[in-house]
Amino acid sequence: MLQRGIRGAITAEENTSESVKEAVIELINEINKRNNINPSDIVSAVFSMTKDLDCAYPAKFAREHFKEWQYVPMMCFSELDIKGSLQKCIRILITVNTEANQKDINHVYLKDAQILRKDLTNK
Repeated sequence: MLQRGIRGAITAEENTSESVKEAVIELINEINKRNNINPSDIVSAVFSMTKDLDCAYPAKFAREHFKEWQYVPMMCFSELDIKGSLQKCIRILITVNTEANQKDINHVYLKDAQILRKDLTNK
């Protein structure tokens, strides 16, 4: 079995715990839907958020909402603060064990984050 990375990003409506929670759940639900992920095949997940989101850890919401993610190793980081970059953005990189070819992985960019990878949002 191979290991593949699944990328995703979404923007939160505001810098509140509830808004970040809603965005994380929406993003993971869509990644799961498009890639049919079995939680036992997840190697790890890494989240990043832009510096204007400082109210909560996205991994906490993933672990609380998706009970099957209880044993998934997760980390959270600050995104680079680049002038003019997309604000209120949450990104995720999930590494999974899969038989899928790289070109068959469905990366997910939602809300304003669609501008990050226009080449992948219409896949």
